[in-house]
Amino acid sequence: MDSLDKLVSCLSKLPGVGRRSAERMAIRLVRDPGGMLAEFIAALKNASETIRCCSLCGSITTIDREPCKLCAGQDRDRTMLCVVEDPCDIAIIERSGGFHGRYHALMGKISPGRGSGPANLRIDSLLARIEKEEFKEVILALSTDVEGDSTASYIAELLKDKNVRVSRLASGLPAGSGITYSDPVTLARAIRGRTAER
Repeated sequence: MDSLDKLVSCLSKLPGVGRRSAERMAIRLVRDPGGMLAEFIAALKNASETIRCCSLCGSITTIDREPCKLCAGQDRDRTMLCVVEDPCDIAIIERSGGFHGRYHALMGKISPGRGSGPANLRIDSLLARIEKEEFKEVILALSTDVEGDSTASYIAELLKDKNVRVSRLASGLPAGSGITYSDPVTLARAIRGRTAER
């Protein structure tokens, strides 16, 4: 059972996968070694040989496309840099169609409880990019939890003497929702971040 335990342990390290879900996945994979398990192994092998993170922004790209298409794209706004926690955040923002600048993934956030400090993040490469490139604004698109807020504050402090405007994403009520269903923190942020109608 050591092999099964190892597979369960690996699967449970994935985001959103708990121990019980990892056990179900592992058992489903090994039940059909010639089918799903073989496909899974082939997909993992292919990913390890062809996919990587862009050395500039941290987004997912292929080995033969370095830097990634978002960094190399001439139609992107070179004056705007959106800082996110993870590469998956880049994909989500891109799907929204609301941002056309450059990105920088930190690969996490400051979390002393998880043993993640500034040295564990891509902050040095962020500072190097700001020195080298022509950014006028850095948008901190980080979580609105305590760790995200402390990470944003830390980065904002590092950038205060740089020649860039630092902003955060607006936070407030979700589209299609009402005040009745909002928590107090979200409602307070929505009030502070209110915008004029005209």
